[in-house]
Amino acid sequence: MTESGVQSTAADSVVPAWRRILDAVGAQNLSLLAALAILVAIFGWSQGDTFFQPRNLTNILNAVAILGLIASAQTIVIISGAIDISVGSIVGVAGVAAALAMVGTDAPAIGIGVAVIVGTLCGLVNGLLVTKGRVNPIIATLATMAIFRGVAYVLSGGRGIGIVNSTYNWIGAGRIMSIPVAVYIFVIVAIVLIYFMRSTDLGRNIYAIGGNPHAAKLVGINVQRYQVGVYVLTGFVCGIAAVLLTARTTSGQPASGSEGLELETITAAFLGGCAMQGGKGTIVGTIIGVLIIGTLNNGMILMQVPTFYQLVAKGLLLLGAVMLMEFRTAKRD
Repeated sequence: MTESGVQSTAADSVVPAWRRILDAVGAQNLSLLAALAILVAIFGWSQGDTFFQPRNLTNILNAVAILGLIASAQTIVIISGAIDISVGSIVGVAGVAAALAMVGTDAPAIGIGVAVIVGTLCGLVNGLLVTKGRVNPIIATLATMAIFRGVAYVLSGGRGIGIVNSTYNWIGAGRIMSIPVAVYIFVIVAIVLIYFMRSTDLGRNIYAIGGNPHAAKLVGINVQRYQVGVYVLTGFVCGIAAVLLTARTTSGQPASGSEGLELETITAAFLGGCAMQGGKGTIVGTIIGVLIIGTLNNGMILMQVPTFYQLVAKGLLLLGAVMLMEFRTAKRD
Protein backbone atom coordinates (compact mmCIF):
# COMPACT_ATOMS: atom_id res chain seq x y z
CA MET A 1 0.00 0.00 0.00
CA THR A 2 1.34 3.47 -0.85
CA GLU A 3 2.14 6.08 1.79
CA SER A 4 -0.80 8.19 0.63
CA GLY A 5 -3.08 5.17 0.98
CA VAL A 6 -1.88 4.60 4.55
CA GLN A 7 -2.46 8.26 5.39
CA SER A 8 -5.95 8.11 3.89
CA THR A 9 -6.84 5.03 5.91
CA ALA A 10 -5.52 6.62 9.10
CA ALA A 11 -7.52 9.78 8.43
CA ASP A 12 -10.67 7.78 7.83
CA SER A 13 -10.19 5.95 11.12
CA VAL A 14 -10.15 9.23 13.07
CA VAL A 15 -13.76 9.96 13.97
CA PRO A 16 -14.50 13.67 14.57
CA ALA A 17 -15.56 14.61 18.10
CA TRP A 18 -18.93 15.91 16.91
CA ARG A 19 -19.58 12.57 15.21
CA ARG A 20 -18.83 10.62 18.41
CA ILE A 21 -21.20 12.88 20.37
CA LEU A 22 -23.90 12.44 17.74
CA ASP A 23 -23.50 8.67 17.83
CA ALA A 24 -23.75 8.66 21.62
CA VAL A 25 -26.87 10.83 21.69
CA GLY A 26 -28.46 9.35 18.58
CA ALA A 27 -29.48 11.36 15.53
CA GLN A 28 -33.11 10.41 16.18
CA ASN A 29 -32.93 12.26 19.51
CA LEU A 30 -31.91 15.63 18.10
CA SER A 31 -35.54 16.70 17.77
CA LEU A 32 -36.06 15.83 21.44
CA LEU A 33 -33.06 17.95 22.43
CA ALA A 34 -34.51 20.81 20.38
CA ALA A 35 -37.88 20.43 22.17
CA LEU A 36 -36.09 20.45 25.54
CA ALA A 37 -34.16 23.59 24.59
CA ILE A 38 -37.41 25.31 23.57
CA LEU A 39 -39.07 24.40 26.88
CA VAL A 40 -36.08 25.71 28.85
CA ALA A 41 -36.15 28.93 26.82
CA ILE A 42 -39.89 29.42 27.38
CA PHE A 43 -39.81 28.85 31.14
CA GLY A 44 -36.52 30.70 31.50
CA TRP A 45 -38.05 33.72 29.76
CA SER A 46 -41.37 33.66 31.61
CA GLN A 47 -40.01 32.63 35.03
CA GLY A 48 -36.42 33.74 34.70
CA ASP A 49 -36.11 35.02 38.27
CA THR A 50 -37.02 31.61 39.65
CA PHE A 51 -36.45 28.94 37.01
CA PHE A 52 -32.65 29.27 36.83
CA GLN A 53 -32.17 29.57 40.59
CA PRO A 54 -29.81 26.82 41.90
CA ARG A 55 -32.46 25.61 44.33
CA ASN A 56 -35.01 25.18 41.56
CA LEU A 57 -32.55 23.41 39.28
CA THR A 58 -31.74 21.08 42.18
CA ASN A 59 -35.46 20.33 42.55
CA ILE A 60 -35.63 19.42 38.86
CA LEU A 61 -32.59 17.15 39.17
CA ASN A 62 -34.04 15.38 42.22
CA ALA A 63 -37.36 14.77 40.47
CA VAL A 64 -35.63 13.63 37.28
CA ALA A 65 -33.40 11.20 39.20
CA ILE A 66 -36.31 9.16 40.56
CA LEU A 67 -38.37 9.34 37.38
CA GLY A 68 -35.33 8.61 35.22
CA LEU A 69 -34.46 5.46 37.16
CA ILE A 70 -37.91 3.95 36.71
CA ALA A 71 -38.30 5.18 33.12
CA SER A 72 -35.00 3.54 32.15
CA ALA A 73 -36.26 0.19 33.43
CA GLN A 74 -39.67 0.77 31.82
CA THR A 75 -37.86 1.31 28.52
CA ILE A 76 -36.32 -2.16 28.72
CA VAL A 77 -39.75 -3.68 29.42
CA ILE A 78 -41.28 -1.90 26.40
CA ILE A 79 -38.35 -2.87 24.17
CA SER A 80 -39.03 -6.50 25.14
CA GLY A 81 -42.57 -6.11 23.80
CA ALA A 82 -44.37 -5.73 27.15
CA ILE A 83 -45.25 -2.90 29.56
CA ASP A 84 -45.39 -2.35 33.33
CA ILE A 85 -48.24 -0.21 34.67
CA SER A 86 -47.47 -1.15 38.28
CA VAL A 87 -44.15 0.69 38.71
CA GLY A 88 -45.63 3.46 40.88
CA SER A 89 -47.29 0.95 43.18
CA ILE A 90 -44.06 -1.07 43.45
CA VAL A 91 -42.26 2.10 44.55
CA GLY A 92 -45.04 2.75 47.07
CA VAL A 93 -45.04 -0.70 48.69
CA ALA A 94 -41.21 -0.92 48.65
CA GLY A 95 -41.02 2.50 50.28
CA VAL A 96 -43.47 1.55 53.03
CA ALA A 97 -41.55 -1.69 53.64
CA ALA A 98 -38.29 0.26 53.90
CA ALA A 99 -39.84 2.71 56.36
CA LEU A 100 -41.15 -0.13 58.53
CA ALA A 101 -37.70 -1.74 58.49
CA MET A 102 -36.10 1.55 59.50
CA VAL A 103 -38.55 2.03 62.36
CA GLY A 104 -37.85 -1.49 63.59
CA THR A 105 -34.06 -1.52 63.22
CA ASP A 106 -32.83 2.04 62.55
CA ALA A 107 -30.27 0.42 60.24
CA PRO A 108 -29.98 2.10 56.81
CA ALA A 109 -28.49 -1.03 55.21
CA ILE A 110 -31.50 -3.07 56.28
CA GLY A 111 -33.94 -0.40 55.08
CA ILE A 112 -32.25 -0.25 51.69
CA GLY A 113 -32.08 -4.04 51.45
CA VAL A 114 -35.76 -4.46 52.31
CA ALA A 115 -36.82 -1.89 49.69
CA VAL A 116 -34.78 -3.58 46.97
CA ILE A 117 -35.92 -7.08 47.92
CA VAL A 118 -39.61 -6.10 48.06
CA GLY A 119 -39.33 -4.29 44.72
CA THR A 120 -37.58 -7.29 43.14
CA LEU A 121 -40.22 -9.71 44.45
CA CYS A 122 -42.98 -7.50 43.02
CA GLY A 123 -41.22 -7.61 39.67
CA LEU A 124 -40.98 -11.40 39.93
CA VAL A 125 -44.74 -11.61 40.55
CA ASN A 126 -45.38 -9.54 37.42
CA GLY A 127 -43.04 -11.69 35.37
CA LEU A 128 -44.62 -14.95 36.50
CA LEU A 129 -48.14 -13.66 35.84
CA VAL A 130 -47.17 -12.72 32.28
CA THR A 131 -45.24 -15.91 31.50
CA LYS A 132 -46.60 -18.77 33.61
CA GLY A 133 -50.06 -17.26 34.09
CA ARG A 134 -50.22 -16.22 30.42
CA VAL A 135 -51.90 -12.94 31.38
CA ASN A 136 -51.58 -10.00 28.99
CA PRO A 137 -48.89 -7.62 30.35
CA ILE A 138 -51.29 -4.67 30.45
CA ILE A 139 -53.94 -6.63 32.39
CA ALA A 140 -51.39 -8.32 34.67
CA THR A 141 -49.65 -5.12 35.73
CA LEU A 142 -52.93 -3.20 35.91
CA ALA A 143 -54.10 -5.79 38.44
CA THR A 144 -50.86 -5.75 40.41
CA MET A 145 -50.91 -1.95 40.40
CA ALA A 146 -54.06 -2.15 42.53
CA ILE A 147 -52.79 -5.12 44.58
CA PHE A 148 -49.41 -3.59 45.46
CA ARG A 149 -51.03 -0.25 46.27
CA GLY A 150 -53.51 -2.03 48.53
CA VAL A 151 -50.72 -3.94 50.26
CA ALA A 152 -48.91 -0.63 50.87
CA TYR A 153 -52.02 0.81 52.53
CA VAL A 154 -52.49 -2.33 54.64
CA LEU A 155 -48.86 -2.32 55.83
CA SER A 156 -48.89 1.39 56.66
CA GLY A 157 -52.41 1.56 58.05
CA GLY A 158 -53.16 4.18 55.43
CA ARG A 159 -50.71 6.72 56.82
CA GLY A 160 -47.17 7.86 56.25
CA ILE A 161 -44.38 6.25 58.30
CA GLY A 162 -41.68 8.69 59.37
CA ILE A 163 -37.99 7.88 58.99
CA VAL A 164 -35.65 9.57 61.48
CA ASN A 165 -32.14 8.58 60.46
CA SER A 166 -29.66 11.13 59.15
CA THR A 167 -27.58 8.58 57.25
CA TYR A 168 -30.57 7.14 55.41
CA ASN A 169 -32.11 10.56 54.73
CA TRP A 170 -28.78 11.82 53.34
CA ILE A 171 -29.28 9.51 50.36
CA GLY A 172 -32.27 11.57 49.29
CA ALA A 173 -31.30 15.03 50.53
CA GLY A 174 -27.50 15.00 50.63
CA ARG A 175 -25.20 16.56 48.05
CA ILE A 176 -21.72 15.92 46.74
CA MET A 177 -20.11 18.99 45.14
CA SER A 178 -23.54 20.71 45.17
CA ILE A 179 -25.11 17.89 43.14
CA PRO A 180 -27.77 15.71 44.84
CA VAL A 181 -26.66 12.20 45.76
CA ALA A 182 -29.78 10.87 44.02
CA VAL A 183 -28.47 12.23 40.70
CA TYR A 184 -25.20 10.30 41.07
CA ILE A 185 -27.14 7.10 41.77
CA PHE A 186 -29.36 7.71 38.74
CA VAL A 187 -26.37 8.36 36.47
CA ILE A 188 -24.58 5.20 37.65
CA VAL A 189 -27.64 3.00 37.14
CA ALA A 190 -28.39 4.61 33.76
CA ILE A 191 -24.83 4.01 32.51
CA VAL A 192 -25.01 0.36 33.59
CA LEU A 193 -28.38 -0.14 31.84
CA ILE A 194 -27.20 1.65 28.67
CA TYR A 195 -24.13 -0.60 28.52
CA PHE A 196 -26.30 -3.64 29.24
CA MET A 197 -28.65 -2.91 26.34
CA ARG A 198 -26.02 -1.74 23.86
CA SER A 199 -23.05 -3.98 24.46
CA THR A 200 -24.18 -7.34 25.86
CA ASP A 201 -25.77 -10.38 24.29
CA LEU A 202 -28.52 -10.19 26.92
CA GLY A 203 -29.47 -6.71 25.79
CA ARG A 204 -29.40 -7.65 22.12
CA ASN A 205 -31.58 -10.67 22.86
CA ILE A 206 -34.14 -8.41 24.55
CA TYR A 207 -34.32 -6.32 21.37
CA ALA A 208 -34.72 -9.53 19.37
CA ILE A 209 -37.56 -10.75 21.60
CA GLY A 210 -39.38 -7.44 21.23
CA GLY A 211 -38.88 -7.39 17.49
CA ASN A 212 -40.06 -10.94 16.85
CA PRO A 213 -40.53 -13.32 19.82
CA HIS A 214 -41.24 -16.32 17.58
CA ALA A 215 -38.03 -15.85 15.61
CA ALA A 216 -36.11 -15.32 18.86
CA LYS A 217 -37.45 -18.61 20.18
CA LEU A 218 -36.42 -20.40 16.97
CA VAL A 219 -32.79 -19.29 17.38
CA GLY A 220 -32.67 -20.69 20.92
CA ILE A 221 -33.53 -17.68 23.09
CA ASN A 222 -35.53 -18.63 26.19
CA VAL A 223 -38.20 -15.95 25.75
CA GLN A 224 -40.07 -16.61 29.01
CA ARG A 225 -36.89 -16.49 31.07
CA TYR A 226 -35.98 -13.13 29.56
CA GLN A 227 -39.49 -11.78 30.15
CA VAL A 228 -39.35 -12.73 33.81
CA GLY A 229 -35.85 -11.27 34.06
CA VAL A 230 -36.96 -7.95 32.56
CA TYR A 231 -39.73 -7.58 35.13
CA VAL A 232 -37.42 -8.61 37.96
CA LEU A 233 -34.92 -5.95 36.81
CA THR A 234 -37.69 -3.36 36.76
CA GLY A 235 -38.75 -4.28 40.29
CA PHE A 236 -35.13 -4.05 41.46
CA VAL A 237 -34.76 -0.55 39.99
CA CYS A 238 -38.11 0.48 41.50
CA GLY A 239 -36.73 -0.64 44.88
CA ILE A 240 -33.78 1.71 44.43
CA ALA A 241 -36.17 4.51 43.45
CA ALA A 242 -38.21 3.78 46.59
CA VAL A 243 -35.09 4.31 48.72
CA LEU A 244 -34.45 7.68 47.06
CA LEU A 245 -38.07 8.76 47.47
CA THR A 246 -38.39 7.75 51.13
CA ALA A 247 -35.01 9.25 51.96
CA ARG A 248 -35.95 12.53 50.30
CA THR A 249 -39.38 12.81 51.95
CA THR A 250 -38.17 11.24 55.25
CA SER A 251 -41.21 8.96 55.23
CA GLY A 252 -42.72 5.91 53.58
CA GLN A 253 -45.98 6.86 51.88
CA PRO A 254 -48.37 4.27 50.40
CA ALA A 255 -49.28 6.60 47.53
CA SER A 256 -48.01 10.17 47.78
CA GLY A 257 -44.96 10.69 45.62
CA SER A 258 -45.34 7.46 43.68
CA GLU A 259 -48.74 8.00 42.06
CA GLY A 260 -48.56 9.04 38.43
CA LEU A 261 -45.14 7.47 37.86
CA GLU A 262 -46.75 4.93 35.53
CA LEU A 263 -47.98 7.63 33.15
CA GLU A 264 -44.76 9.61 33.25
CA THR A 265 -42.41 6.66 32.70
CA ILE A 266 -44.44 5.38 29.76
CA THR A 267 -44.60 8.89 28.29
CA ALA A 268 -40.83 9.31 28.63
CA ALA A 269 -40.20 5.95 26.95
CA PHE A 270 -42.44 6.74 23.98
CA LEU A 271 -40.98 10.24 23.70
CA GLY A 272 -37.55 8.59 23.58
CA GLY A 273 -38.50 6.47 20.58
CA CYS A 274 -39.87 3.22 22.01
CA ALA A 275 -42.38 1.42 19.81
CA MET A 276 -45.56 -0.05 21.28
CA GLN A 277 -44.84 -3.29 19.41
CA GLY A 278 -41.41 -3.60 21.05
CA GLY A 279 -37.96 -4.04 19.57
CA LYS A 280 -37.18 -0.32 19.34
CA GLY A 281 -36.07 2.40 21.70
CA THR A 282 -33.05 3.61 23.64
CA ILE A 283 -32.44 4.54 27.26
CA VAL A 284 -30.64 7.71 26.13
CA GLY A 285 -33.77 8.81 24.28
CA THR A 286 -35.88 8.03 27.35
CA ILE A 287 -33.59 10.11 29.57
CA ILE A 288 -34.09 13.09 27.26
CA GLY A 289 -37.82 12.44 27.48
CA VAL A 290 -37.52 12.43 31.28
CA LEU A 291 -35.75 15.79 31.17
CA ILE A 292 -38.58 17.17 29.05
CA ILE A 293 -41.20 15.91 31.52
CA GLY A 294 -39.24 17.18 34.53
CA THR A 295 -38.80 20.61 32.96
CA LEU A 296 -42.48 20.75 31.97
CA ASN A 297 -43.64 19.73 35.47
CA ASN A 298 -41.40 22.27 37.15
CA GLY A 299 -42.33 25.06 34.75
CA MET A 300 -46.05 24.49 35.20
CA ILE A 301 -45.65 24.56 38.99
CA LEU A 302 -43.72 27.83 38.80
CA MET A 303 -46.43 29.28 36.56
CA GLN A 304 -49.01 28.11 39.13
CA VAL A 305 -50.88 26.03 36.59
CA PRO A 306 -53.75 24.21 38.41
CA THR A 307 -53.12 20.51 39.07
CA PHE A 308 -55.94 19.32 36.81
CA TYR A 309 -54.52 21.30 33.87
CA GLN A 310 -51.16 19.68 34.56
CA LEU A 311 -52.81 16.27 34.22
CA VAL A 312 -54.32 17.35 30.91
CA ALA A 313 -50.89 18.48 29.69
CA LYS A 314 -49.30 15.16 30.68
CA GLY A 315 -52.05 13.21 28.92
CA LEU A 316 -51.62 15.29 25.77
CA LEU A 317 -47.86 14.75 25.94
CA LEU A 318 -48.38 10.97 26.05
CA LEU A 319 -50.74 11.12 23.08
CA GLY A 320 -48.27 13.25 21.17
CA ALA A 321 -45.42 10.85 21.97
CA VAL A 322 -47.38 7.82 20.75
CA MET A 323 -48.54 9.62 17.59
CA LEU A 324 -44.97 10.72 16.89
CA MET A 325 -43.73 7.14 17.25
CA GLU A 326 -46.44 5.80 14.96
CA PHE A 327 -45.57 8.48 12.40
CA ARG A 328 -41.89 7.53 12.53
CA THR A 329 -42.75 3.84 12.14
CA ALA A 330 -45.06 4.49 9.17
CA LYS A 331 -42.42 6.68 7.53
CA ARG A 332 -39.80 3.91 7.80
CA ASP A 333 -42.22 1.40 6.32
